[in-house]
Amino acid sequence: MSLYRDSAIQIADVLTEALPYIQRFAGKTIVVKYGGNAMTDQTLKLSFAKDIVLMKAVGINPVVVHGGGPQIGALLEKLNIDSHFVDGMRVTDSQTMDAVEMVLGGSVNKEIVNMLNQNGGKAIGITGKDGYLIKAHKMTVKRRSPDMQVPEIIDIGHVGEVERINTEILDILLQSHFIPVIAPIGVDDAGNSYNINADLVAGKIAEVLEAEKLMLLTNVAGLLDKNNEILTGLNTQAVDELMADGTIHGGMLPKIRCALEAVKTGVVSSHIIDGRVPHAVLLEIFTDAGVGTLITNQS
Repeated sequence: MSLYRDSAIQIADVLTEALPYIQRFAGKTIVVKYGGNAMTDQTLKLSFAKDIVLMKAVGINPVVVHGGGPQIGALLEKLNIDSHFVDGMRVTDSQTMDAVEMVLGGSVNKEIVNMLNQNGGKAIGITGKDGYLIKAHKMTVKRRSPDMQVPEIIDIGHVGEVERINTEILDILLQSHFIPVIAPIGVDDAGNSYNINADLVAGKIAEVLEAEKLMLLTNVAGLLDKNNEILTGLNTQAVDELMADGTIHGGMLPKIRCALEAVKTGVVSSHIIDGRVPHAVLLEIFTDAGVGTLITNQS
């Protein structure tokens, strides 16, 4: 009996710790970019679904933006379509774009929706093409080298940049208590489809929705300093300095730039969190400890 009571007391302690956060964030919008290990490990997939459903149940408005790079790569390999990357971006010809739409707008999106609904949520999956949610244009990639007077412009196909987010459809879903699950596919005025980096889409959506938080799930513990210690509680000036001195480099740079841009344009805080930790989203929002790097717009 004492073991049961001890367990019950621990649960009560956890709920008590979470209460002020629940009260603070009730009615707020939190945009979560879902990707990495959290999308492929079955235990992590289940914990993520429960996290998002619980957020909605306590009055928070989660918006999920997902990636799907490994799943796209697997389908392309199955179809014997070669993948090439330029500066970390997949070169996307028309054939590759068809595969991207099948994976992101079809199998991956519907799996996430089903997962949320099976755990008690009310989720609806959409792509950026639905209702012109994500207006996009073709991304231009320029590469410089010492022997060139002007930079070389590289065509990477149907890779796009966000031009505008149409919030009307998101407002309708959130007001109707649905959880939007968004595939990062954009469209231009001519109806051309574009594959867009999911971090960038999540950042732009957080910006236009004036979100309380932008949360980017990663496969690392967070932003590390030069001694491999996790950095957190950073403001925009501190992040700019860390980029300038080379502490932030390599593959973390695009993610940090996305998080930084979000807080500079009105999002209260951005979080780079370790998606390999079960219930990472809840831990970051509802506990004192957290599981990643917090970047805030506070001075």
